[in-house]
Amino acid sequence: MICFGWIEVEKEKRNLFHLAVQRRRRLRAKMYSLIEGAPRAADLESSESVMDNLMGLLRVHVKRGVNLAVRDVRSSDPYVVVKMGNQRLKTRIVKKDVNPEWNDDLTLSITDPDIPVSLTVYDHDTFSKDDKMGDSEFEVRSFIEALKKYTNLEEIPSGTVISRLKPDTDNCLVDESAIYVNNEGKIIQDLFLRLRNVECGEVEIQLQWIHYPGSKTF
Repeated sequence: MICFGWIEVEKEKRNLFHLAVQRRRRLRAKMYSLIEGAPRAADLESSESVMDNLMGLLRVHVKRGVNLAVRDVRSSDPYVVVKMGNQRLKTRIVKKDVNPEWNDDLTLSITDPDIPVSLTVYDHDTFSKDDKMGDSEFEVRSFIEALKKYTNLEEIPSGTVISRLKPDTDNCLVDESAIYVNNEGKIIQDLFLRLRNVECGEVEIQLQWIHYPGSKTF
């Protein structure tokens, strides 16, 4: 009778273990489905180390460009490429507009907050190589530190400014960048970035963090 009870306990342990493994795989697949250009399901097992070190997901809302450079006869067909480490994402192309409104969401997986995020604007060409229209860069550590510091957002009124980053020679900010709590109770950062290596142009973006269960950051 004791032996039978022990066998039942071992079976229950194995069942719980398999359920935990299946839940982990479903969660991993869900996280990758949120990331633009994510690996296929067959490649997920080889990416376990990335998922194990994943701090969370950063949604980069690419709003608009302002006074971008002309690369065609009178205008440009701009799009934005966002890179972080080996990740490369891009917005849609806006035809013949040097003040484009993309309003595209690009999602990056964050494993190291010290890796900078680069942003490059290109002019789409049909019969030749796409022309560069300037580049910029921003860091995410300040944003993540704000997230770590203010975890109980229910107690913080909407509109509360948590931190401000000022433009200087070490960043590409055009104006002061505010990290604040929006009306939905989420921490947001607005950035207006100056484009480098070009005669003119600025890009406006917004950052938002996507939490997931088991994050090592929070």
